[in-house]
Amino acid sequence: MLSLTWFSRAAILGSLACFVSLSGLRAEPKSSSELIFPYHPKHNHAPGIVECPNGDLIASWYRGSGERKADDVAIYGSRLRKGETKWSEPFLMIDTPGFPDGNTCMMIDKKNRLWLFWPIVLANTWESVITNYLVADDYEADGCPTWVKQGNILLRPEKFEEQLKAAIDLEKKNFPALERLLQTGEYKEAAQKAGDKLYQRLGWQTRCKPTILSTGRILLPLYTDTFSCCLMAISDDEGKSWYASGLIIGFGNIQPIVLERKDGTLAAYMRENGPRGKIRVSESKDQGLTWSPVTNAPLPNPGAGIDGVKLANGHWLLIYNDTRFGRHRLAVSISEDEGKTWKWTRHLENDAKGSFHYPCIIQRNDGMLEAVYTYSMPDGESMKHYSFNEDWVKEGDPAGTKLVEKEPPKEEEKK
Repeated sequence: MLSLTWFSRAAILGSLACFVSLSGLRAEPKSSSELIFPYHPKHNHAPGIVECPNGDLIASWYRGSGERKADDVAIYGSRLRKGETKWSEPFLMIDTPGFPDGNTCMMIDKKNRLWLFWPIVLANTWESVITNYLVADDYEADGCPTWVKQGNILLRPEKFEEQLKAAIDLEKKNFPALERLLQTGEYKEAAQKAGDKLYQRLGWQTRCKPTILSTGRILLPLYTDTFSCCLMAISDDEGKSWYASGLIIGFGNIQPIVLERKDGTLAAYMRENGPRGKIRVSESKDQGLTWSPVTNAPLPNPGAGIDGVKLANGHWLLIYNDTRFGRHRLAVSISEDEGKTWKWTRHLENDAKGSFHYPCIIQRNDGMLEAVYTYSMPDGESMKHYSFNEDWVKEGDPAGTKLVEKEPPKEEEKK
């Protein structure tokens, strides 16, 4: 009898592992987590993450004395080499002298170029931001990528005021309380600005990563706090030029992520900044050019950022704060039917003392899921990296887990 060589045994085991994965049988649940850097005295927030072609991970975020109050806010990064467990010392990715830099997101395009997107805040207000990008061909060495191209994304949304008024009329029918809200505060102010081209074209900023559709079209999700709505910056030429999609207006829906269905339709899931307390959702049947009226998903949202990813097996995953009030819990949920139901949920964080928010998430080529999020505790603030697989999520929370709840904020705390 011939004995199996090491190579033969490895090949058989690899084929068996592949068969187990494709057949739907459970793999071993895996997870690990660590802080990317020790607690830091300044504000560290709004991360992005990518997997490099060599298997390394790069995380990005902004760091500074404040989001709108200070001008020392810059973009930093850190690298986790494949197979290692310790992230590199943070390195400066970009600093716009005299202006705050904001929410980061990244992608690796089909040419294996690294893109970093972020807004520059011109006048310390969200209404004054302009979204920018950097592109690198060489980014696998230590330290900052070698940027070879920089630009900004200037958009001219078409029929802006017309779309806004149509959405208001529709929303009044579906949500009668909006009539009262439109006469107060930011809603009234937004309606007054709707016809101003300056406000229509400024204020669009990034949060969640771009989506490269099966057709090659790139959708960069953008939102504006001026009008509490979203749109997509669209590129059909691999990022050489960008134009605006139609608006996604639900009066409070911001910071979208995009997931593509097997039939080519798209779902945009969004943070809810209004009174509904649910993740918002809209759909597109024309590759992101136009979007349906915004409705509620079944998942809660306390006014906090979300992210999501379509897994290699077609399942969808969302990462979000599954609370009505507060950001002290961070959950991941999985849908096996493209968003119709969310059968599986597990918590990454569940601690009343902390705030865990603005997550980003990707799936590596080996199937592992890599999440990074702002990690705030009484002792300080950092970025946390959490690595896990789908089967770890499906295992559910450990027996006896008691989810922490918080009371609604008092009126004086809302101001």
